[in-house]
Amino acid sequence: MSHSRRAPLAGIRVLDLSRVLAGPFCAQTLADLGADVIKVERPGTGDDTRAWGPPYVRDAQGNDTSESAYFTSTNRNKRSIAIDIASPEGTAVVRKLASQCDVIIENFKVGGLKKYGLDYESLQAEMPGLIYCSITGFGQTGPFAHRPGYDFMIQGMGGLMSITGERDDLPGGGPQKAGVAVTDVFTGLYGAVAILGALRERDRSGLGQHIDLALLDCHVAMLSNQNLNYMTSGQAPTRAGNAHQNVVPYQVFKTSDDFMILAVGNDSQFRAFCQVVGHDEWASDPRFVTNSARIVNRVALIALIEAQMLTRTRDDWMSALEAVGVPCGPIQTIDQVFDHPQVKARELWREIGHPVAGTAPTTASPINYSATPVQYTRHAPMLGEHTDEVLREFGIEP
Repeated sequence: MSHSRRAPLAGIRVLDLSRVLAGPFCAQTLADLGADVIKVERPGTGDDTRAWGPPYVRDAQGNDTSESAYFTSTNRNKRSIAIDIASPEGTAVVRKLASQCDVIIENFKVGGLKKYGLDYESLQAEMPGLIYCSITGFGQTGPFAHRPGYDFMIQGMGGLMSITGERDDLPGGGPQKAGVAVTDVFTGLYGAVAILGALRERDRSGLGQHIDLALLDCHVAMLSNQNLNYMTSGQAPTRAGNAHQNVVPYQVFKTSDDFMILAVGNDSQFRAFCQVVGHDEWASDPRFVTNSARIVNRVALIALIEAQMLTRTRDDWMSALEAVGVPCGPIQTIDQVFDHPQVKARELWREIGHPVAGTAPTTASPINYSATPVQYTRHAPMLGEHTDEVLREFGIEP
């Protein structure tokens, strides 16, 4: 890291009052960018995800530690303090911490912090520069505002499960959630973006503001082109398995020995694909000559391709298709992902020193700055590991 240029968010203090995934993911993103993130946890138990194991981080001898993999995945580069905010003493401490911070992130139920005087309205008058990000299931307004919201619920309510999984008329069809809590992760990313925008605006106005972030809003927003498919046609998209709603051929195919992804993104790639499979006539067939035509005649074309793909191995197809610029790829397990030469070259598996494990693995941030690269300086903290240290820094007697 350049000695002349500090991390992008160096000097920014963040008070992380959140738990589980969306809020902690947001705060970890800011911590990766150099913010000093102080995670406030319940004494004795801490963040809910500390108990979400196995698996746990292992020590050098291969023994489980007390630190869950889940918690470790979203809390690096932070400091942990154990404070009971429900007690008058704890409330006073958190309020004093807040007075010296730039950002608060919280995911209590709507109005949940008001009784402690730690809601935005209670803090804003004496802390006008405070940026306060509230993450809830349904937002601060609307008929569902006071209901709890969880990723799985929102994947169903927000439409994702209606377009994820095999077609209803095929074996295995029916609602299917994503394999990762995508609603929480997207909300965390939207939260980080919103906070960065608010910090930039504060540079001009000198004033903070309240960010009202809802899992449902973020989930609906990230449906992207599928929303517009409905908005422009009046027809709700349905489950299409591994096929693409708007591009053909763009799906999984079985080869003679394995499965692979074929992702033909335009007409020139389709012509190149036809040459490789030995069927140039497909590229001039009026049913298939354009992507629009291929969508209309999807069933006929896919049947032809499926039969052809069974004639060679996955690696043979990939080698031939890659040589002419046709996008394609394997379907890898996560262990194969981390063993892939590209993933290794990008150093997405990192190790951080850890007080009980020796070292602990972490997935690298995908943000690659040329002059101020992300630093992995702090392991996901032990519960209350930094309580005394932080309180002294803020002028509070431990």
